[in-house]
Amino acid sequence: MIQPAKPINEKERLNALNSIELLKGISEEEFDNITKLASYICKTPISLITLVEDETNWFKSNHGGPPIADTERKFSHCGHAILEPQDLMEVEDMRKDVRFRDNPFTTNPDLPILYYAGMPLIDNEGFALGTLCVLDTKINKLSEEQKAALKTLAKQVEKLFELRRKNLYLEQIKQQLDDHNSLLKDFAGVVSHDMKMPLANMIITADLLKARYKETVDEKGQELLANLKKSALKLSDYINGILNHYESDRIVASEEEEFDLHHLLEDIIDLLNINDNCEINFPPENMFLKCNRSALEQIFINLINNSIKYNNKDKIVIDIESSMDENYYHFTVTDNGIGIPEDQLSNIFKLFKTLYITDRQGNQGNGIGLSTVKKLVESLNGKISVSSVLGENTSFKFDIKRA
Repeated sequence: MIQPAKPINEKERLNALNSIELLKGISEEEFDNITKLASYICKTPISLITLVEDETNWFKSNHGGPPIADTERKFSHCGHAILEPQDLMEVEDMRKDVRFRDNPFTTNPDLPILYYAGMPLIDNEGFALGTLCVLDTKINKLSEEQKAALKTLAKQVEKLFELRRKNLYLEQIKQQLDDHNSLLKDFAGVVSHDMKMPLANMIITADLLKARYKETVDEKGQELLANLKKSALKLSDYINGILNHYESDRIVASEEEEFDLHHLLEDIIDLLNINDNCEINFPPENMFLKCNRSALEQIFINLINNSIKYNNKDKIVIDIESSMDENYYHFTVTDNGIGIPEDQLSNIFKLFKTLYITDRQGNQGNGIGLSTVKKLVESLNGKISVSSVLGENTSFKFDIKRA
């Protein structure tokens, strides 16, 4: 018997094999299907996907072979096969090959392995990681068609390996992005919370200065104090928007509950404390829902609040419609507001993307609210869309998955 030599690039080859992180001892259908097909095509009782490690061979798939997970590399047939990575190695009769004639697998009286054909499994860098091989307990010989089929099946194994490697890489990238996003959330939360109190003090101080020194501060000074308060309020609104955006993950994680739509909308209207001349029309028929109430509430708050803010009519009219089917709840919020220019509709849900329009008080939006709405809707396995006629109306349609 001749023990298989190790390739000159053995260290790099082993690193390449380890980078795939294949699961040992766990059967996977996509690999088992290939070995089953290899045995069928080659008319052999045994087919293996073998990975050649430093001291052992282990079987990613074992069709028809002894119930063992690995063997010593020094007795390996595949260890010889990977030395010629581009060629299929075929041994028709192990007893006539000096490398294998006294190999324990050849001389095993219970299950002698007398025939072997193995095609090396090559990665994108050219490293031979193992083989797809077929074995028989009697002498054998593959036809040219069977050899071609075995090579084709080996290519499929290589593609599965490469797919596994790419998936691992994507998982690593996703984890890095998740970690960075978590840090950004924490940073935004800390900064936003730390800024809320100083801003509140600025707003209160501006009001106190205007009241206490109204007789001594001239008109220009009063105007500057008003601008200071206005800027502080705008920044406070921006910070609240950021906090709401990052809090949306926590909202989505809250429990589902049963409630009726009319009651939810009544609570929202009380919360908004609307002072403008505003008519909000509920769906004619109440609807009972089972879903994430907190998330749906936040969606409606943002949409209704926007319908009020971005409206230049003497009387604000907001129509809310609802329906359901077997899989989804469907909602529409339509207002008679200022509308959205057609060329800006594609940007309406992008975070921090502001439109060149102002609200009833002349303030420009911060590009956070509708991004938060879209994030919440998609987290509830739904979709949202917008349509608008400039100067006449805007309509938001969204659906959420039923529990």
